[in-house]
Amino acid sequence: MRIKQISVNGLFGIFDHVIPLNMDERITIIHGPNGFGKTAILRILNSFFNSRYSEFRNIPFKNFRVEFDDDTSIIDIIPKNSDNADDFQGNFKRYNILFILYQNSEMVNLQQKPESLEELKKNINIRLIESQRLLNFAPKRSLRLSAEKPSMVSTVSAYSDEIAQLMQDKFKEYGTISQFLDRTFPIRVVKHQPSADLTDEQLRHQLNELEVTRSRLIEVGLLDKEEDSEVQIQPQDIDESTKNALSVYIEDMEKKLSVFAEIASKIELLKKIINNKFAYSYKEINFSKEKGFIFTTLYNSSLTDSTSLSATDLSSGEQHELVLLYELLFKVKPNSLVLIDEPELSLHVGWQVQFLKDLQEITQLADLDILMATHSPDIIQDRWDLTVELKRPEK
Repeated sequence: MRIKQISVNGLFGIFDHVIPLNMDERITIIHGPNGFGKTAILRILNSFFNSRYSEFRNIPFKNFRVEFDDDTSIIDIIPKNSDNADDFQGNFKRYNILFILYQNSEMVNLQQKPESLEELKKNINIRLIESQRLLNFAPKRSLRLSAEKPSMVSTVSAYSDEIAQLMQDKFKEYGTISQFLDRTFPIRVVKHQPSADLTDEQLRHQLNELEVTRSRLIEVGLLDKEEDSEVQIQPQDIDESTKNALSVYIEDMEKKLSVFAEIASKIELLKKIINNKFAYSYKEINFSKEKGFIFTTLYNSSLTDSTSLSATDLSSGEQHELVLLYELLFKVKPNSLVLIDEPELSLHVGWQVQFLKDLQEITQLADLDILMATHSPDIIQDRWDLTVELKRPEK
């Protein structure tokens, strides 16, 4: 299930907006003057689906409606002090809000079936990427109190630690599968019956494909050369006596390396996009299981012998870009609706021009819908067909 349209009436006591989402290209851009409610709309949507109802207190509106692509369900969110809010089912007294669910054009009694609303919400994943994204709350251990205390840390540093852990987890999974397959390899070779149609040329091609995959995984930091050294097999080594063992070996290696398929594709795309941008400032990003992000300078300077950089050496624009792209690729479930507020923040015009193309690659790989609010015509470029303009009321 996907959201196909959202609408709001009486936003700030002034504005009525209807926003149909682009269901085909999966990217919708809302734009308009400051104060017309772009950020407020994203916050209302995020607050409802992530059960942060207290945030409704700070955004005045009469009615917020969410419609879905199955054409059977509609949700209305109504502050109880609104003129058009009667005292009926769905009342959240603590927050003074009414939630009303319609299914097949009939109102669902949420007092008798409260699970109906929660079930519908479970089918919709929403993530808001806010304009303030360079600092993050993270637990910090106090030596004196030996307790976890929240503190503000660089989001880039936090995500560097996170990607390192993700890579380590995948490598452990790879090791577990490898141990099992290696332990059972001899008996499976004895029992295996290779296809009679399998040719020597096909085996050579499959072995070459494995080496390409290994090289790719080494390039993105998921494998080390020492951990999975290249197996050199000459054409003359492939004959009827070796075909059976090689066939099982290839199947095993495909199973082992498939563990990395999803994370490798995401790291590759992130690395490609970021390094294309960082090249302008002579910087480069790489990845490792131990350190996560590795930043280096490609510029030889007489001021320092070191080529390594820390997250704080990145500009605010570089950090904004890295955090935003990382969130899209690694923090969001497939088939989610991602709300992005002001993606142009701190970005050079050239980066803004490229942003939509990068976003299209990411949405295809990560299977996402995007609703973003922007002031930047450089983000939009010639894709005004993806936009919805927020307008002032007609007099």
